Amino acid sequence: MEGEEGSQQPHLALAHRLFLLKHPSVPDIEKVLLKDEVLASIKSDDMASLYETLAAESLLEMDRGLLDSMRARIEEELKKLDEKITDAEENLGESEVREAHLAKSLYFIRIGDKEKALEQLKVTESKTVAVGQKMDLVFYTLQLGFFYMDFDLISKSIDKAKNLFEEGGDWERKNRLKVYEGLYCLSTRNFKQAASLFLDSISTFTTYELFPYDTFVFYTVLTSIISLDRVSLKQKVVDAPEILTVIGKVPHLSEFMNSLYDCQYKSFFAAFAGLTEQIRLDRYLHPHFRYYMREVRTVVYSQFLESYKSVTIEAMAKAFGVTVDFIDAELSRFIAAGKLHCKIDKVAGVLETNRPDAKNALYQATIKQGDFLLNRIQKLSRVIDL
Repeated sequence: MEGEEGSQQPHLALAHRLFLLKHPSVPDIEKVLLKDEVLASIKSDDMASLYETLAAESLLEMDRGLLDSMRARIEEELKKLDEKITDAEENLGESEVREAHLAKSLYFIRIGDKEKALEQLKVTESKTVAVGQKMDLVFYTLQLGFFYMDFDLISKSIDKAKNLFEEGGDWERKNRLKVYEGLYCLSTRNFKQAASLFLDSISTFTTYELFPYDTFVFYTVLTSIISLDRVSLKQKVVDAPEILTVIGKVPHLSEFMNSLYDCQYKSFFAAFAGLTEQIRLDRYLHPHFRYYMREVRTVVYSQFLESYKSVTIEAMAKAFGVTVDFIDAELSRFIAAGKLHCKIDKVAGVLETNRPDAKNALYQATIKQGDFLLNRIQKLSRVIDL
């Protein structure tokens, strides 16, 4: 199940192809190639249940002969695996019994039988003593969870892994878990926590079974830009040697990051436009595409307005390389949503910033809570008097 160092786990690569095959933005000519690749993966791993599902969804054509041959091979292989388990239990030691059960677990994972795989992994765990080996079983479960995007399974497995680490566990596996948890946070829109976990793992990354290193850097930069302040972004991302060595491999990513930090807003928008398709066609980021687009624009508009007490809409539009009408419509939406602290003087064509005063906000909150407390005390006093 686990990919070799430097290579993605095959089933997660298959999951990405399936995502693209179902995506409406992918051209039909590319889907023809994707269908061939998906079918080849299904045939090589005898994924009969997945084949049936895709055929029912009309993504693949049903071939009864192929389905029957896959089922026959599965039945034959399971018979061999059961014989090995029986032989190990009768003639060999505990470690051999565990290995035989593990082989059966990995076979269920390979053929895409989620329920039986999880069941068999539990049996294998009951035969496992070492914490490190138990952790490896959790990683197999997490990979299953990411293949099916089963967030409940992923969340429970991460909690289980953390409990195991209290019993012991090596640093290599702890660092790998950070990347798995970071990907879970990314997939569930917790970008701040995802950025923190990715940045902690950037110099010790070995989780190639999930994605290549350049993809990891792509996720790290995207999450950091909307989560970190300028100083932290400079220290942890912009000047990070681990990021600088590979950022050029991802189209537009270097310009996206550096133009934001250097306040080159026109270049930033151009790079941002180049990245949108990559974000939209990413399996983990796709559900949060619109949210991420809004958050990035909030960051960049806030950064621009930070330097001004007031600025003309025309000057801002020129800085971003867009029309006055576009920037007016954009800012109106963000101001109404409470994302930007400024107001538009439409007559003068000027933006006036009104940054919130932290002390004043705290004072107002204290007054509000005090009023609420006094009201509660008055109501309570009436009850006591009765």
